[in-house]
Amino acid sequence: MDYIHAGYPRHLIRHQFYISEEQFDAAMAYIDANWDEVEAEYQTVLKDAAAIRQYWEERNRERFARIAKMPPKPGQEETRAKLKAWKARIESRT
Repeated sequence: MDYIHAGYPRHLIRHQFYISEEQFDAAMAYIDANWDEVEAEYQTVLKDAAAIRQYWEERNRERFARIAKMPPKPGQEETRAKLKAWKARIESRT
């Protein structure tokens, strides 16, 4: 459903799952025929995933903060600098 909501063409969606045209057509026919129910289930899954993500983020917040304060291991300075730059680039996009 993520791909459908993102507007992916059907042929690209099919290739993401490595399924035959017949399998894909059957799945899409089911989705099209039962759109309201499928969409409701999709929204439930998204809501549950968000709740689970929030639970684990809260549970691990202190641990991640402690890890972030730890000094880098010798020889990892360059790698950490690259990761920090990559993270800043990702965060600037959102």
